[in-house]
Amino acid sequence: MTTTLPARPVIETPRPVPTAPRRRKPRAYKIFRVVALTLTVLLFIAPLVWMFIASLKTNVDIYDASKTVFFTPTLDNYDNVLSRNNYFGFIFNSFWVALLSTLFSLLIGVPAAYAMSRFAMHRSALVVLMARIIPGVSLLVPWYFIFANMRMVGGFGVLILSHMFVALPLIVYIMISYFDSTPLELEEQAQVDGLTHIGAFLRITLPLSVPGLATAGILSFIFSWNNFMFALVLSGANTKTLPVAIFNFVSYASIDWGSLMAAAVVVTVPIMVIALFTQKYIVSGLTAGATKG
Repeated sequence: MTTTLPARPVIETPRPVPTAPRRRKPRAYKIFRVVALTLTVLLFIAPLVWMFIASLKTNVDIYDASKTVFFTPTLDNYDNVLSRNNYFGFIFNSFWVALLSTLFSLLIGVPAAYAMSRFAMHRSALVVLMARIIPGVSLLVPWYFIFANMRMVGGFGVLILSHMFVALPLIVYIMISYFDSTPLELEEQAQVDGLTHIGAFLRITLPLSVPGLATAGILSFIFSWNNFMFALVLSGANTKTLPVAIFNFVSYASIDWGSLMAAAVVVTVPIMVIALFTQKYIVSGLTAGATKG
């Protein structure tokens, strides 16, 4: 007696679903994109390159069109800036004012932003926004009058307070958007476990907000470092910052262009280095505050 084996079931392989072919972008669009990006980069890079090249020239070479590219470089301008004009002192002043104004602004602005975010204080946020919009030059005259009567003009305190006027609204608005995107359930769970509102803020929300804090702090430091208007009016001989000290090379009769360009390079390079090494933190902090939740 023979046994018949059951026939194996035929398994049909699924046919690939045809996909629509990708539309290739026109060649004209690619050319336009390359040209637009190149022009944009040149627009921002060309002044910096010219500034650096001019800082290596003498004043005679700067005015000589035939030596635009080919010239004998010199470091006398940097020696004049750093050695003879006490620019290391101005660098310290700028760093000190930017650092302290940023720290004090974070100390005040972060709790304020948290309160505005969690308790829906929209009117307070609007007041902060109005302070950000008001031109700083409109406040210089009353500030100078008040601080002069208090005998504070020329000191570091008045510079730090004036720079905080720019830093505080910036920090508050960055952190409000970031706190809005932080899940409230984490704080509620922490409060169930026995933490207070302040404890939940310090132990839960604040550590999660480190990218936003880094973003706000870095931008505040950069704006303070570059601030010229407040320091021009409110600083003294011993508290001049770098942007104000550049005017030492501008006189009524002439301008020392070589030293002026070298001083501008000294002002620009630290900020470019900070922006280069912290750009990923700035971008991640801004995008996280804008897209979470």
